[in-house]
Amino acid sequence: MISSKALHSALQLPITLRSILYLPCSRSYSAAEDSILSAALSHVPTHGFTTTALSRGAHDAGYLDISTNLFPLGPFSIVKYHLVTKRLALAEHAPTPPQSPGSISPKDVSTNIRTLALRRLHANKPIIHRWQEAVALLSTVRHLPTSISELALLSDELLFLAGCTTVTSAWYTNRAALAVIYASAELFMTTDSSKDFVETEEFLTRRLQEGEKIRMVTGGLGSWAGMQAGGLVDGLRSKGVWI
Repeated sequence: MISSKALHSALQLPITLRSILYLPCSRSYSAAEDSILSAALSHVPTHGFTTTALSRGAHDAGYLDISTNLFPLGPFSIVKYHLVTKRLALAEHAPTPPQSPGSISPKDVSTNIRTLALRRLHANKPIIHRWQEAVALLSTVRHLPTSISELALLSDELLFLAGCTTVTSAWYTNRAALAVIYASAELFMTTDSSKDFVETEEFLTRRLQEGEKIRMVTGGLGSWAGMQAGGLVDGLRSKGVWI
């Protein structure tokens, strides 16, 4: 079982150097894997994150059912594929060129982060009614390191594409805070019945504003992020997720 303190600490680790080196991301899937997982994802709204979706994806892509052996992690492979591809797709909507460090105001960075985070959340719309199944898989002991790594990578991408390219000791705290805010908004979205998920948008905006105010006024963003991580863990446990 992971504690909120451990989760917060893990999100502060320098898992990727993308924001430091400004290197382009690449997809690590073969043509066969990409075809099968993409097709499998289209079956998630009906069949969930299951072996059935994976098998039907293989069939749709023109492969034998045995081709699912390419994915020893089973249904979690679909979850990870969704996380990776939707994260990388954000680059197509970057509001500012990341190659121009220091040329954007903090206010614009904050606006861009919100815009990009909302775009990423909206990418969950077709499968949001199945996302708690994904959360359950992401929270297992076997997959938790990958889950935390992907969340940190998403936070990196959001900061990088928004124009935050100056890496200082505070950057890791900002990354952890943003990761927890996003994950909380994603969890909130699974129970949001408002039209076009407007309540999720309001939730995300409030959390980002709270974090920004605390950073500007008290500088205690690290402590605040730790508290938010605790809330996230409690939220997951309330939904029956073992974490």
